[in-house]
Amino acid sequence: MKDKNRGFALLVAVIFMTVMLSFGLTLGSLGYKQQVLSSTAVSSQYAFYAADAALECVLLADQDSRDKFFERPDGPRSPARLMTCDGSPAHYPPEYPNDGIVSDTASLWAVAERLELDGGAHCVDVSVYKYTSPQGPGNFTTYLFAQGYNVPCDKVEAREGRFSSRGLQAHY
Repeated sequence: MKDKNRGFALLVAVIFMTVMLSFGLTLGSLGYKQQVLSSTAVSSQYAFYAADAALECVLLADQDSRDKFFERPDGPRSPARLMTCDGSPAHYPPEYPNDGIVSDTASLWAVAERLELDGGAHCVDVSVYKYTSPQGPGNFTTYLFAQGYNVPCDKVEAREGRFSSRGLQAHY
């Protein structure tokens, strides 16, 4: 009878340690997922704020009567004018390397630009679409789009690593 109970304490200890190990691994996994989720939320917030800042810059550049950055140039097709935002000049996105013009038809003038904000820490793609309205030349319906990223433009262009993007739009 004495030999039949041998090892019972060891079995209880192994079962107890297995349960504790499972519990610890579950809590560790949950903590890791929460950390990833919170860092994703922060990245998303940076991307949203970059898009918001760029949209405000585009609105100002489009409505400033002195500079008229996004007006269709007179005469032969010429490159779109580049604006400056946050002290950094814009450049043409790689998709439109020569002139930033997306469309140049009688009814649509569309321009795309890429901005680097916060000293190059965040990238934003902006697009301006001006549709000629039925009231005649000079009357436009304008659509503005800003797609912000939480990483610099070189990482967006290389599509390297993980990054968040958020977009905003406005029209008038």
